[in-house]
Amino acid sequence: MNAPNLDKAGPAEVEPSKTGKVIGISIIAALGGFLFGYDSSVINGASAGVYHYFNITNHAVQGQIVAIALLASAVGALVGGRLANKFGRKKVMVTAAILFLIAGLGQGLPFGVWDFVFWRIVGGFAIGLAAVISPMYISEVAPAHLRGRLSSLFQFAIVIGIFGTQLVNQLLIAAAGGPTKFPAPPDGSQAAVQANNEFWLGLQTWQWMFLCMTVPAVIYGLLALTLPESPRYLVSIDRLDQAKDVLSKIFKGDVAPKVARIKESLEGEPKPSWADIKGPRLGLLPIVWVGIILAVFQQFVGINAVFYYSNLIWASVGFDTSKAFLTSTIISAVNVIFTVVAIVFIDRVGRKPLLIIGSCGMFAMLATLTIVFATAPAVTKGSPEYLADPATLNNPILGDTQGLIAVLALNIYVAFFAATWGPIVWVLLGEMFSNSIRAIALSVGVMANWIANYIVSVSFPTLVGISLGLAYGLFTICAFASIFYVWKYVKETKGVQLEDMEELEGIHQLDKVNPNPAT
Repeated sequence: MNAPNLDKAGPAEVEPSKTGKVIGISIIAALGGFLFGYDSSVINGASAGVYHYFNITNHAVQGQIVAIALLASAVGALVGGRLANKFGRKKVMVTAAILFLIAGLGQGLPFGVWDFVFWRIVGGFAIGLAAVISPMYISEVAPAHLRGRLSSLFQFAIVIGIFGTQLVNQLLIAAAGGPTKFPAPPDGSQAAVQANNEFWLGLQTWQWMFLCMTVPAVIYGLLALTLPESPRYLVSIDRLDQAKDVLSKIFKGDVAPKVARIKESLEGEPKPSWADIKGPRLGLLPIVWVGIILAVFQQFVGINAVFYYSNLIWASVGFDTSKAFLTSTIISAVNVIFTVVAIVFIDRVGRKPLLIIGSCGMFAMLATLTIVFATAPAVTKGSPEYLADPATLNNPILGDTQGLIAVLALNIYVAFFAATWGPIVWVLLGEMFSNSIRAIALSVGVMANWIANYIVSVSFPTLVGISLGLAYGLFTICAFASIFYVWKYVKETKGVQLEDMEELEGIHQLDKVNPNPAT
C-alpha cells in the first residue's frame, strides 16, 4: 500500500466533539509537563546552596549531581511505554505524581549527599515517565483536528514549569534576606550563597526550592485520578464498552465506528513488545529512527544549554550576576510567550513547515551568536577580568553593541525554538507511530531525547572553557542539518487519524507483512 501524500493535504476534517471536555482532560494530563519543567530546572537555583551544604568542591561531582537526573529520565522514558501498556495511561500518570512528591520531599530533606543523589534519580525517573505518558495520553484522546494544539499544551506546561521555578527561586531568595549570612569559608571549602540562608522551620532556602515542588505534585496526582482511561488502551485490553463511554465524553454522535476502527488497527497484533519496533535499518523500523533523530536534534540545537547554564553564559560574556539573572528570566518569559504561537499555528500551518521555519531561524541566530562570541576579545592571564576571577580565562569580552546583539539573537533563537521545535517534537512523538507500536516507540524516542540532553549538559561547560564560539558553532551545525533532515524524512501528520499513521508511513506495515523483501 502506498503511503498517502499528506504533505499537501488540505484542512483537517473537523470531528464533532465536546471541545470543553477534551480541553479540560488535556490540561490535566499536561500538568505532568509542569512538574517536568519544575523538577528539571529547580537544581539551577539550588545547586550552589547544595554544594556548600555538603561541601562538594569537586567540579566533576558537582556536574554529575546536576546531570544524574537526566540519565534517570532516560530510564524512566525507556520503561514508561511498557508500563503504560501493562497498567494503563492513567495509573502511570498517578505513579509519576507520587514519585514527584517523594522526590521533592527527599531532595528538600536529605540526610547526606548520596541520599540527595538518590532522590535526584527518583525525580529524574518521574520526569521520564511524564515525558512519555502525557504526550501519549493527549494524542490518544484528542480529536485529529485539535490534536496538535492540545498536545502542544504539554510543552507549554514544561516552559511554565521552568519559568515558575525561576520565579519561586527568586522569591525565596528575596524572602530569605540579602547577601549570605555565612562567614567566609576556610581554604578548600565550598563558599556559601544566598540559597544557604536559613528560612522557615530552620531549613535553608535551597531546601524550600525543592519542597515547593510537592504542591503541584499533589495537585497533579489528585486531578489525574479524575481522568478517564485512554480509549485506545481500553480497546487494546478488550474493554470496548468502557472505551465507548470515554469516547462518548469526547465526541458527539455514534462512537461505535470509531471503536471499531481502533479495534481494526490493533487486530491480529500480538502483545506489544520490543520486537515490534525491530526493522531492517540498523535494527529498528525507519519510523522509529525518524522519532529518535528528531528527539536528538531537539537537544543538539542547544536549547537546554541555554536554560541549564544561562547565568553561566551571560557571566562569561561580562554581565554581572544581577544582570545575568534578569536576562535568563527574560529568556524564560520569551519561551512561554512563543510556545503560545505554536499552539495557535500547529494545526493550521502543519508540523513539517513549522519545523523547517524553526530550523532556519535557529540556524541564523546561532550563526550570529557564534560569530559574536568567536570574534570578541577573550580574557587572558594578567587581564583585570582574570585577576578578578581566574575562572573567566578565555571567556569572550563583549562591548555594548556586541552584548546587545548577543541578547537579541539569543532571545530570537529561543523564540524560534519555542514556536516550533519545542512543542512540535513532543506532538510528533505522541502521534506519529501506529497504535501497535506507539508506547514502545515513544519510549525509545524520549529516551534518546534525554540521553542527548545529558550529552549536551555534561559537555557544554567543557566547551565553554575552550571557547563559547565553539559551543555555539556546534549548535549552529546541528540546526543547519536539521533543515534538510526534516525536509527529506518527516511526514506531515496534521489532521491524520491515529489509526491511519501506519498507512501514512507505509514502511512499518510492509515490514510486518514481508520482513525479507528479497524473498
